[in-house]
Amino acid sequence: MATINRVQTYDNVGAMAGRDQAPSINNVTFADLQDALRLGWEDFKAVPSHAIMLALIYPVLGLAAARVVMGYSVLPLLFPIAAGFALVGPFAALGLYELSRRRERGEAASAWHATDVLRSPSFAAMLGLGVALMGIFVVWVFTAQSIYVASFGHEPAAEIPGFINRVLTTPEGWRLILVGCGTGFLFAVVALCISIVSFPMMLDRHANVVDAVTTSLRAVARNPMSMAAWGLIVAALLVLGSIPLFLGLAIVIPLLGHSTWHLYRKMIERNPDAPPVRSAKTTRRSAADFPVSLFVGNKKAPDNR
Repeated sequence: MATINRVQTYDNVGAMAGRDQAPSINNVTFADLQDALRLGWEDFKAVPSHAIMLALIYPVLGLAAARVVMGYSVLPLLFPIAAGFALVGPFAALGLYELSRRRERGEAASAWHATDVLRSPSFAAMLGLGVALMGIFVVWVFTAQSIYVASFGHEPAAEIPGFINRVLTTPEGWRLILVGCGTGFLFAVVALCISIVSFPMMLDRHANVVDAVTTSLRAVARNPMSMAAWGLIVAALLVLGSIPLFLGLAIVIPLLGHSTWHLYRKMIERNPDAPPVRSAKTTRRSAADFPVSLFVGNKKAPDNR
């Protein structure tokens, strides 16, 4: 009997070791990136008002916090802050990953379900990595401010037309653009490499920070060209979303959040212990339902008429 128990124990350990092995990384093509965006758009259309609610919170708070910390006009920092959303976006989109995960499993998805991520066994790990990304964001903002001061001194920024003219028509302005964009690119590369699949993996597999970040680095190393293209897509969409007073981010951020989940699915082999994927429910909610749907979305039975 002791021998049988010992063999069973070894078998259990072996099974656990198999589950803890690093997941395989798939090759991702440009077509996969396009398909991830398409699937992300489908998720956004299915729950638009909820996604907009989640996406509007942190841009507003980010601008307000920057103004409080700096103590003066944030005009020179508007673009760095908008660009910096790419640094903290993977953490801010946790609720969006949860909605996409529920939809691919054929489960109901509402604003209330987005908060389920708070009860995830790996939420502490997600929070730890999120704090690290926020630290990178803060360092980036202060670095951008230092670059601006080195270019134009401590003179207060003019009104928007004068500020834009000064940046685009003077040697100091072009130096600001080149140095600022180059430095921002380095920050973005670091954030992309450590987070491209980290948060979805922690949500999906309950991985710890080290395993998630290591897998993310392996994924980028396996798909350098595709990840570079994805970074350009993210940057372009953030710029477009920031032009109309950041209002476009209400669409861009949810789109990127949902799409990141589907990109994770394409890059990382599926967890063998995960429930099977079923076709997502296609029930759509109108934006006119917002914000009422936030309170009744998971309490009212679906209308099957």
